[in-house]
Amino acid sequence: MFKRILAIALVCFSLSLTGCVSVGVGLNSFVDTADGYEFAYPNGWTQVSVSNGPDTVLHDMIEQSENVSVVINPISNPSQTLSDIGSPTEVGYTLSKKAIAPEGSGRTAELISAESYTKGSNLYYWLEYAVQLPNDQKRHDFASVAISRGKLFTLNVSTTEKRWQKAHQLLEQVVQSFNVY
Repeated sequence: MFKRILAIALVCFSLSLTGCVSVGVGLNSFVDTADGYEFAYPNGWTQVSVSNGPDTVLHDMIEQSENVSVVINPISNPSQTLSDIGSPTEVGYTLSKKAIAPEGSGRTAELISAESYTKGSNLYYWLEYAVQLPNDQKRHDFASVAISRGKLFTLNVSTTEKRWQKAHQLLEQVVQSFNVY
């Protein structure tokens, strides 16, 4: 009898542990083992095929302008680190001019915050932007930038300013979940 109770207790305990490794409430896990990155994304988002663009794009099925993308670029010196490229503010400013609001796009991007953090052995920069589109639409973007195996990885998540108040905590979880290896 004692062995049976112990066995049931162990099963219950192991089932409770699987709940501890979930990516978060309302989040799914996206893993690209070929390119070496992963992140969590909201339920109800679907992957979209984009030619000659980001490595991965997912967007909300209802609010399709709400999206997450990963761009991978080689760096000139494979031994270069993220801090060698610049501070979080310097990298954030460069990213805004080259990717988020490039010249001729009609967009403007204001860097709101730039922070660095370490996850495992990798340094990440976490960036936040206010973006103005040519049609006067305002958007909010988060980005996470890291270097791994001689490549610069940029995860960007974006939503309209109208949805920002409702979605920002969930989108922060997406950006903070980004992991390169």
